[in-house]
Amino acid sequence: MPIYEYRCTSCGFQKEHLQKLSDPTLSTCPECGQETYSKLLSAAGFQLKGSGWYATDFKSKPASPPPCQGGEGACPSGACSGS
Repeated sequence: MPIYEYRCTSCGFQKEHLQKLSDPTLSTCPECGQETYSKLLSAAGFQLKGSGWYATDFKSKPASPPPCQGGEGACPSGACSGS
């Protein structure tokens, strides 16, 4: 569901609103009540809920160090059995 940013040109009130794509554009300012509340052009924002590809495929996974090869790689010097 997209997050839209709005600003009132009368009082300067600014707020983000979570709206469906099918929801009508807001025009009444919740702060002053004027019909000068308009959508701003900003970076795309959206909120993901539930489980899905973003939760399972892109979570940070602990990186495994490369195998130790003769004292090089992830092993500290002298700690490898091959050195």
